[in-house]
Amino acid sequence: MSNPVFFTAAGTLDNTQPGSVFVLDGAEARHAVTVKRLGVGEPVDIADGAGRRITGTVQHTAPAELTVMCTSVTVEDRPGVRLVLVQALAKGDRDELAIETATELGIDAVIPWQSERSIVRWKGDRAAKAHAKWQSAVSAAAKQARRAWIPEVRPAVDTQGLAAQVAGAALAVILHEDAVKPLRGVLEGWHSANQSGEAPREILLVVGPEGGISPREVTKLCSSGAVTALLGPHVLRSSTAGPAAVVVASDVLGRW
Repeated sequence: MSNPVFFTAAGTLDNTQPGSVFVLDGAEARHAVTVKRLGVGEPVDIADGAGRRITGTVQHTAPAELTVMCTSVTVEDRPGVRLVLVQALAKGDRDELAIETATELGIDAVIPWQSERSIVRWKGDRAAKAHAKWQSAVSAAAKQARRAWIPEVRPAVDTQGLAAQVAGAALAVILHEDAVKPLRGVLEGWHSANQSGEAPREILLVVGPEGGISPREVTKLCSSGAVTALLGPHVLRSSTAGPAAVVVASDVLGRW
């Protein structure tokens, strides 16, 4: 069974080496000690959310402090082709469910999208709180999945802003029920033609809200370089489509 994972701030593990001691404090230590009830001698992983992970054993516990003797350090590189979920804001926390599941499945970043048909609106103070809630959701999901990387939740965009993101991506795929070509075919075609290349590249997986992506939005995004693709024979919920697409993409790209 894999070790439980707890996060510390990026950079705080940079000088930790096998044989040295690292002290985790704050909320994460409190969770490890009081909720998970980790005790002396138990194995644990500490990750910085940016790819660095130490494995060690618990040496000492306090109510908000966990002292770990490091036995090994691993650094997980980011993939050369990164998967970014563009998730339209949706009601009933379906958007949060989507990003949580996508995080567990390996998404690299998330972009909240204020689409035309999104019922939920991020405005003013609510926007900042909602963004923080999304970041907290992916952080918790990354911990659950024992990941060393926490996906970045990027600033929310409207359709105009998303069009700019599409133009800068290596590939942008709109998951659309009226598309003709299957998602797997689109990804395989791109992957076979783009095996080389050292610079990081991004594939955007675009998911609409409950009411679907409007024809005007599809036209605008496609004019910026996006393509449409059919995810499967059934119409999926907004909370399901993104994670399903991550599974297909991870398989095609050899990430799994």
